[in-house]
Amino acid sequence: MSETPVLQVEELSGGYSIGRPVLHDIQFDVQPGEMVGLIGLNGAGKSTTMKHILGLMTPHQGGVVVQGKTRSEEPEAYQSSLAFVPESPLLYEELTVREHLEFAARAYNVEQKDYEERSQRLLKLFHMEEKADSLSMHLSKGMKQKVMIMCAFVARPPLYIIDEPFLGLDPLGIRSLLDFMMEMKESGSSILLSSHILSTIENYCDRFIVLHKGRVIAQGTLNEIAEQVQMPGATLENMFYALVKDGE
Repeated sequence: MSETPVLQVEELSGGYSIGRPVLHDIQFDVQPGEMVGLIGLNGAGKSTTMKHILGLMTPHQGGVVVQGKTRSEEPEAYQSSLAFVPESPLLYEELTVREHLEFAARAYNVEQKDYEERSQRLLKLFHMEEKADSLSMHLSKGMKQKVMIMCAFVARPPLYIIDEPFLGLDPLGIRSLLDFMMEMKESGSSILLSSHILSTIENYCDRFIVLHKGRVIAQGTLNEIAEQVQMPGATLENMFYALVKDGE
């Protein structure tokens, strides 16, 4: 595994108003072929962190580096190095499922042969073959979420930013997504995953970052966090509760 991180968040402070930061000196990285869980209560700063990584917000201090590049220096290379799955699906109502996949593939310059292979596999994996030519306006919320996931995975960037992807998915869809994320990880892609379902991601993520009130209060492997909170053998859920219960 390379020693150069795919993602570096460096002493990041930022928010929606100058002088009132939501994030305070956030620092972490994601290595190649690593899945990192970003966890915290509502309002902890998870989505704000992701917005800074995606380039939707400008840091007050610090910065974000993806594949050794900053967005201000090389915006096109930066954006093409990552794909995003948002918490709430955002689709074009009058495009079909297949057209969404084609649109995403073209945006990432995916070759036609690769697109055809990947799209067919994703449609089958997420049980969406029968809906491939349906307009997105006719899909259920769970199906729309599957389309967002497939659009991200039809491209193969080095980094995936995935925000609460399990909302609206049925159990089979959740399992398909987890299995596919593991496959992407093993092929060398990196994943930053935000989720409240701690019992699920505990078994899939290599490391965890615990955000609380806009600060990183713990990060590391399950064993490293257990050592920090002096709870050997505890579940991620119980360690998380112990960390946020005690405040700072």
